[in-house]
Amino acid sequence: MRVEKIALNGFRNYEWETVEFAPGTNVICGQNAQGKTNLLEAVYMLSMGRSFRTRFDRELVGFDFSEGEILAEVFSHERDQTVNIKFRPGQAKKILVNGVRKTASELSTVVNTVLFCPDDLNLIKEGASVRRRLLDNAISQIRPRYAEILSEFNKYYENKTRILKDWHEKPALLDTLDEFSDGMARASAQIIRYRASFAARLNEVAPAIHREFSGENEEIRIDYRTVSTVRDPFASAKEIYYDICEHQEAHRQAELESAQCLTGAHKDDLEIAINGRSARSFASQGQTRTAALSLKLAEREIFLSETGEAPILLLDDVLSELDRKRQEFVLNRLSGGQTLITCCEDADISRRTGGRVLFVEKGRIKA
Repeated sequence: MRVEKIALNGFRNYEWETVEFAPGTNVICGQNAQGKTNLLEAVYMLSMGRSFRTRFDRELVGFDFSEGEILAEVFSHERDQTVNIKFRPGQAKKILVNGVRKTASELSTVVNTVLFCPDDLNLIKEGASVRRRLLDNAISQIRPRYAEILSEFNKYYENKTRILKDWHEKPALLDTLDEFSDGMARASAQIIRYRASFAARLNEVAPAIHREFSGENEEIRIDYRTVSTVRDPFASAKEIYYDICEHQEAHRQAELESAQCLTGAHKDDLEIAINGRSARSFASQGQTRTAALSLKLAEREIFLSETGEAPILLLDDVLSELDRKRQEFVLNRLSGGQTLITCCEDADISRRTGGRVLFVEKGRIKA
């Protein structure tokens, strides 16, 4: 799986630019604020249909442009394909794959990416939402149906939250509370099964990577945590639904008093331990960075196992945040798929990878 060529028109600081990528490692060099991350963002959108930096498509449109466009030639599933994404402020984005209209969730059947950026180095120490995002982004690409269920859940969650906040002033809102609670419970039951399965795969794949990464000195363990009344997150959606309803009923009054949704998949987390101790509470900075890298590299291996093709690996200025030992470990694992790495102009990453070098300056790309 690889992006062979991408053209950007009115995207961020790219007025009109086309670039070809090598099938292996591509090192994108340049000073800050020249457009390196923008280029990775465009590639990421080919798989997710959205940015990893903003929720709003209007922010992707360049100054003095009324619309933006990404056009890419990709090779995946043993054939050449084209992906075209157009977005105009105030309108829904238009996505075409081989000339056929698609939804954002359907892009993952064409292109898969694994992104690792500096924020991900805080994956272990940050709050649960960061780890849920890791699960959601990965599962959405492997199982497109998951993205639809997650979208349904978010709508139920937003509506229920609004009711809980406003019911004192508008008591009639409580007439619909049970409907949204039930919708959240049903969507949560399906989400939990997907997340539990992927977390189990992470716990199968990541330990070997982490062991090698740490010089055989550390063991990592990943456990999935969800609603306390769920007895078996691998059970049928129906069984999990009933378990969630039990929790929901017990916390109904507390939800009304706190104006918060207290039951659902939005409370999930990954519990990560190193040598039997909570990484979030006790791990050093070096240990947390090693663990975060292990999770991301495990994600890449799971994609390969599930789809038969290595996803495109996007490393956004992350190597500069690592010491030499960790840099070498990552660089030594880049074979077998396409990788795009951004780095500062004076970095020696290009020499050490032997990959193709691209220079970005003021939204222009030179090989």
